[in-house]
Amino acid sequence: MSLFVYATDEQIMEPANHHDLNESLIDHAEGQFFLNEAFKIIMEEVLSKGTDVKQKVCEWKEPEELALLLDLGVRETGEPQEKLLQRVRDVAKYSIKTSHPHFFNQQYGGVDYHSLAGRFLTEALNTNLFTYEVAPVFVLMETEVLRGLRQLVGWTEGDGIFCPGGSTSNMYAMNLARYRLFPEVKSQGLWALPRLSIFTSPESHYSVKKGAAFLGIGMDNVIFVKVDDRGRMIPEDLDEKIELSKSQGAVPLLVSCTSGTTVQGAFDPLDRIADVCDKHKLWMHVDACWGGSVLFSKKHKHLMKGIDRANSVAWNPHKMLVAGLQCSAFLLKDTTNLLKQCHSASATYLFQQDKFYDVNLDIGDKSVQCSRKVDCLKLWLMWKAVGSMGLAERVDKAFIHASTAMFLVAKFHYHTCICLCGQPEFVNVCFWFIPLSLRGKEGTEDYQEKLAKVAPIIKERMMKQGTMMVGYQPLGNKVNFFRVIVLSPLLSQKDMDFFLNEIERLGKDL
Repeated sequence: MSLFVYATDEQIMEPANHHDLNESLIDHAEGQFFLNEAFKIIMEEVLSKGTDVKQKVCEWKEPEELALLLDLGVRETGEPQEKLLQRVRDVAKYSIKTSHPHFFNQQYGGVDYHSLAGRFLTEALNTNLFTYEVAPVFVLMETEVLRGLRQLVGWTEGDGIFCPGGSTSNMYAMNLARYRLFPEVKSQGLWALPRLSIFTSPESHYSVKKGAAFLGIGMDNVIFVKVDDRGRMIPEDLDEKIELSKSQGAVPLLVSCTSGTTVQGAFDPLDRIADVCDKHKLWMHVDACWGGSVLFSKKHKHLMKGIDRANSVAWNPHKMLVAGLQCSAFLLKDTTNLLKQCHSASATYLFQQDKFYDVNLDIGDKSVQCSRKVDCLKLWLMWKAVGSMGLAERVDKAFIHASTAMFLVAKFHYHTCICLCGQPEFVNVCFWFIPLSLRGKEGTEDYQEKLAKVAPIIKERMMKQGTMMVGYQPLGNKVNFFRVIVLSPLLSQKDMDFFLNEIERLGKDL
């Protein structure tokens, strides 16, 4: 008896009549018209006004007012084209212009138009990157782009995958390190494991702790290693912490180094850390999401000396290379297919082994995802357009902008700004703005308390006036200070002058 139920002749619908076909053609034409008009708005509001220094970085609105302006609720019936196009315009108007030259807030910003074309094409194709049959172009493209990135790391062989963000890449490293040491965890779960420990610096990305929680290792088993005054991990303390963890009955699993910490932009000494990892036979992972792009630069790649000794690397080209969100590569030195062994579930409706092509091209089982967006095209098209030399120039230019900012602080703003720790190692420029009321009062009892309030007030003013965006944060025992990120290829000398003058203007009455 068949398990499948077939429709009877009466249940089969009649072919659509001409009226239905005409309506379908009209809907299609209207949809294309809407897309064309929406694209014009995007070009005007986001890519023209949104990159113009004469325009605002943001049109700040309080949450309640913004919700009313956008009319966010959804309804039973649709809206006419004119109203929908106004909604597109409103979304563009009230969103932060991250491509604006005065957006210094995060470790992404600016725009590369070749990459943007790749992003548009990715969205239009709507490809799921899991099998060669549905993504032939992108299976081959991702393989080639990952090979190019691995070669910059210094590996002639290896593996990798594009992930939905650097946090996921860091979690992949933990999961693979655990599987390599205890492969039974895949089938038996946490019952099969002893207590594991992970080592990182207190200035590493918070995803290390999140990953430990998500994977069942536990945040309490993330052990922080001391750093020097620049925020770089101290290998001698790492060695001591590993020995201590062993003596307490834990099994050391992984060391997560950082190349380009989020706040200070510090680069951990990879070569010396690799010596410690070799000694204790630990997986060495490098979170180079922020700093990895220095590998393109002959002048600055020394900051990652020893990267070739790592087991895995996380690298986000959507940051310094301006590839656009999101573009996050997870790179592996492994050549034993560990990524697939660890993550595969061998779904027979996707990964049939009797396909007419090489089934090794079905890369979807390497990922913990099923649906996976194409993130390689934007980087590939940009890389094709400017070449490795062009990307190196982009990196070098960011360093020049950082040096310019430091020079301006030291030369012209020495009475108003104090740098956190002298010349930065990377392109994170960290400083305190000292208002007139606090100058010369460093020794007073409430100085630090008052200084901590300066950056939040100035940040509020710049946001509400829309003139620029610069981030701030505390760090350890250091109260709130500004952190300006200079990476956009659209930046000029005038922009560097503007940001310091604007902070001084916004805080002159404090």
